[in-house]
Amino acid sequence: MKVRHFLSLLDLSQKELLGILDRAIELKKKPINSIYTGKVLGMIFEKASTRTRLSFEAGMSQLGGSAIFLSPRDTQLGRGEPLQDSARVISAMTDIIMVRTFSHKTIETFAHYSCVPVINALTDALHPCQLLADMQTFLEERGSIEGKKVAWIGDGNNMCQSYMNASEQFGFKLSIACPEGFEPEEKYLLNRSNINISSNPVEAVHGADLVVTDVWASMGQEKEQSERILQFKNFQVNHELMENAAKDAIFMHCLPAHRGEEVSEELLEDKKISMVWKEAENRLHSQKALIEFLLG
Repeated sequence: MKVRHFLSLLDLSQKELLGILDRAIELKKKPINSIYTGKVLGMIFEKASTRTRLSFEAGMSQLGGSAIFLSPRDTQLGRGEPLQDSARVISAMTDIIMVRTFSHKTIETFAHYSCVPVINALTDALHPCQLLADMQTFLEERGSIEGKKVAWIGDGNNMCQSYMNASEQFGFKLSIACPEGFEPEEKYLLNRSNINISSNPVEAVHGADLVVTDVWASMGQEKEQSERILQFKNFQVNHELMENAAKDAIFMHCLPAHRGEEVSEELLEDKKISMVWKEAENRLHSQKALIEFLLG
């Protein structure tokens, strides 16, 4: 049987994605389900992370398996071994692999040569695992997201581009507001009738059921931080902006957050609107459901 990978939301069908969300909610109620005793998850990190490492490592443990953390310092990847060679060797000794890296081409190459499922735990292009957690959170809090409106405010980064994929797969309308020059890549705009891109945050948020943002300078862009603060200064998500959203709208952020920049401290801590802590916890449950799906 052909190995299934999860490099983007488009790798699975809508039915499969919805099944994973339902299973994630089940696993949240009963976290310990030791069905994969002896199975090994390889975790390859070229980018640092808190939530990604914790959620995958804890999740594999709760499923009865184990996880091995691999950084460039721990492997020949950091010494110039060809990627295809590392993929062949690592996949021969593990049952499933997650990769958190910079270039999306890196994970595509790794998956091509891997004999076990590969999960995209973040690249500069996409962050599909976070979208599973976000979609699970909305489902728990407000029901189906199909037909709803989502507003993305800020940088057209990997999270924004994954929301564009999610709009196609989950059937919601997406309104994106970015400063000029910071729009998402055109190739991720699959359905123009469902996605609108502008530079007006108020217009984007109008009537939205979910409002989402991310840091203005992602990992690797730290040198641009000061310049980006000036360019993004009118794109903060706060209570004033949320007043333009739907009455029961909720707010999400993949974290870590720069309080006072892309989101106000007050909104981030508003338990009636902000779902960021539930969203972060759901990384654990949605990824366990994903691992189950890929391992079969």
